[in-house]
Parts: sequence; C-alpha cells; structure tokens
Amino acid sequence: MRDYGLSPDRQDEVWQRWRSGESLSSIARGVGAPLQHVRRFFAQTGGVRPPAVRRSLRHLAVAEREEVSRGLAAGHSARAIARRLGRSASTVSREIARNGGREHYRARNAEDNARRRACRPKPAKLAQHLHLRGLVEDKLARRWSPQQIAGWLRRRFPQARHLQVSHETIYRSLFDPRRRAINRDLSRQLRTGRPMRYPRTARHASGRGRLRDMVSIKARPLEVETRLIAGHWEGDLVMGSRPSAIATLVERTSRYVVLVALPDGIKAAQVRPHLTRVFTGLSPQMRRSLTWDRGREMAEHRLFSNDTGVPVYFCKRRSPWQRGTNENTNGLLRQYLAKSADLRHLTQEDLDGIAAELNDRPRRIHDFRSPAEVYADLIKDGDALTP
Repeated sequence: MRDYGLSPDRQDEVWQRWRSGESLSSIARGVGAPLQHVRRFFAQTGGVRPPAVRRSLRHLAVAEREEVSRGLAAGHSARAIARRLGRSASTVSREIARNGGREHYRARNAEDNARRRACRPKPAKLAQHLHLRGLVEDKLARRWSPQQIAGWLRRRFPQARHLQVSHETIYRSLFDPRRRAINRDLSRQLRTGRPMRYPRTARHASGRGRLRDMVSIKARPLEVETRLIAGHWEGDLVMGSRPSAIATLVERTSRYVVLVALPDGIKAAQVRPHLTRVFTGLSPQMRRSLTWDRGREMAEHRLFSNDTGVPVYFCKRRSPWQRGTNENTNGLLRQYLAKSADLRHLTQEDLDGIAAELNDRPRRIHDFRSPAEVYADLIKDGDALTP
C-alpha cells in the first residue's frame, strides 16, 4: 500500500478526519497534502482503513525464533526448546515443521514466511467460488443491496455454506481493489453509485411550507404505529430536475411500493387527481390512512379525503423520520431516478416496472421475503390494485 508521501502520523490523521466525515478537499488542506494524493491514498483501499498490523501474543516473536534456531543447532528437542521459551511443545513443533524441518529451519526465513502468511487481504471467497460470484454479480446488476443478497442466499441455500456470503464481504469486494473478487463496476448499481466507501455523516432535514386544516400525526390511530393492520400508507414526492417529480406511496405493513406519474406538474391541483385515482383503485381494506410531510402539494388534502375516504395525517416540521418507511424507499429509488433527470419523460408503465423490481427484492424486515409476497398474503381476495 503506497503512502503517497504521508507519514504514519499523517496517515492516522487522514483516517481520523475521513471517519469524522470531512471532505477530501478539507482533509488535503488540513494535512497539507495535494488533493490527488489524498484521493489516491483512499482509493487504493476503497475508502476502508486496513486493520493495523499487530503481532498476537500467541505467535512467536523474532527473538523466540532465534532461540528455536539456536536450540536446533545444538541438537535440542522441540520439547526442550519449548520449556525454555515457556511455550507449548506443539507450538514449537509446528513452527519447525512449517519452515523446513530441523535441518533447514532458519529464524529469518521463518519470520519472513510468517509475515507473508499474515498479509491481508487473503484470497476472497467470491474469487474462489465462481458460482457464488456469478449469483452475487447477477443480483447486484439487478440493483439488489449486498444485505438483500446475503439474506437471499441464506434462504436459498440454507445447507450450502460455500454459497453464502456476508453483506460486508460483498461491500469490501466492491470497494477494495486489492481483492479482485468481483466486477467493481457494479458499485454503480448500488444506491449511492459511489466507487469508494464513505463514512456516514449527519444530514439535516429542511422544513416545508404550512398547510391549512392539517391533522397532526399525533391524532393518528395507534394501530398505524404497530403495523399489525395493513392499509396505512406513507407518501411523498421524489424530485427530478425542477419542476419534474413523481409521487411515492409505501404501505407500512408490507413495505409495498406504488409509484405515481405526475405529468401535469407538482402543484396541489395537479397532484390530487392522480393520488385519488390510485387510492380509489385500492380495495377498501387497504384504504385506511395516508401520512405525508408538510409539502404544499397536499394543500387539497381535504378534497382528497372526501373523494377517497382516506384521512391524511401530517408529520411534524423537520421530522422526516416520522414517515421513515417512505424516506427509506425514496433513497432506494435514487438508483433509478437521478436528481438531474426529467421525470416527466417517465410513463406510468415505466414507473410500474421500477415499482415491480423494488417489490420483488427480499427485505430483512420480512425475513428476506419480498414486499410483493407479504402484500399478496395480506390480500386474500385478490390484488389490492385493480388492473
């Protein structure tokens, strides 16, 4: 691993600043290094700090290996050498056997061999098992997250350990170029699309405009919080290039997603008819409530409730976490809907295809069943949406 002119102390500072969420340019200024050097320093490990090299107390030190070498030259047994070192006889015996035996053991060579064996990363599991690698790459290409892939593999191959892999292993294979275990271009299919792993940083939500006759989320029935009864929805707009947007609806119990095209615009009078069309197409047991943020696109919420019989509850200001299921879904949708894209070019059929792909992904919250499976179980008398 290249140091790019950074001393060990400066490397520690660089990693600490990176972990605290500083930008690359800020880190470069702080340590007095060229920006390109800092960027390349992080890129060579995919933004993941390698573990510090430490010698375990269980492993022989250099001085102990010298003592083993001298003991062998004097004709002492492995057991006698072990007693002098205060080590197990089997430890010394294995040390001698793995480094050429009694006749060829040399302390320097043994130390070099030990360092080589300790090098990381080791050959990755995805590089050794081509069938597993193919499965993972196929799901990544379909925009599944590593966690979804790992959960699906455990369900699909419960008895085949060689066909299971953790989500962290997939992430590290994608971001760490030293592993050479997977097609790293597939990192573009992740939600963020980043080629390098970034630390989590706090995001500050901004407030929205006020609406008249709002019903606070505090008045929402307790059954909505428990998620035990289906038919309660969360909604919001996902913006593209202004003023294009689509409406997103997520059923709280199943996490089933419905996307709504807004070809006419994002004003209240333009949004309400499309939401009304969707909710009137739902079966009655799936029309219980809708929770929204304080966006002005819901200024006609009273008319919407009169037309559909669905009450609308509004979150507190600057509290997007109160409709967290929808916020999470909107994050997933950024894999498909870039902020710079003109979303008016997407037809309802296009959005239905994206929603179907999301609804077919396994979810950890459902023990890696898909929202579509859970939604189908909730609707015993047919689909919730009419054709």
